[in-house]
Amino acid sequence: MEKITRITSRTIVLPQSDIDTDQIMPARYLTTTNKEGLGDAAFADWRYDDQGQPIADFPLNAPGAQACQVLVAGNNFGCGSSREHAPWGLVDFGFRAVISTRIADIFRNNSLKNGLVPVIVSADVHETLLANPGAEVTVDVDSRTLTLPDGSRVEFPLDGFSRHCLMEGIDQLGYLLSQAGAIAEFEQDRPLQP
Repeated sequence: MEKITRITSRTIVLPQSDIDTDQIMPARYLTTTNKEGLGDAAFADWRYDDQGQPIADFPLNAPGAQACQVLVAGNNFGCGSSREHAPWGLVDFGFRAVISTRIADIFRNNSLKNGLVPVIVSADVHETLLANPGAEVTVDVDSRTLTLPDGSRVEFPLDGFSRHCLMEGIDQLGYLLSQAGAIAEFEQDRPLQP
């Protein structure tokens, strides 16, 4: 996982509410354990026609879309079933943050474990971002702030452990492995139990 401290990018907007994980990553793509290439499958049923050709007016198919690292989505993003493939696909596409007024808990946790920053904002901030696709924003993980196109900054919730992992480019297992020396020392000094 790459280290994420600050993301400055134009946005892609998908204004629909209740976008569930099956829409983000259709079930037929869940048989792989390889994250690479899943960006092509993200929103596949919305991005491609019945012959597999890109639908020109879908935002992820627009010229320059893959340079956009921030997705602004409608309310209740990532609801539905738990599937880690959904954030895998978004990250493989190139997204590093998703902004909404609500992000489903399981999707949020899977995102944090895979280098996708979930940014929860108020309804008025959300309305502004939805109305301005392609606006440039900055997501600052260190300060837990989102800088809007007008230069104003708003805070977003992010717990300290997740913040640390994102900034170090590690997941929970990576964190445990980084503590291997301290764990071994503790185990060595601990009295044996009868």
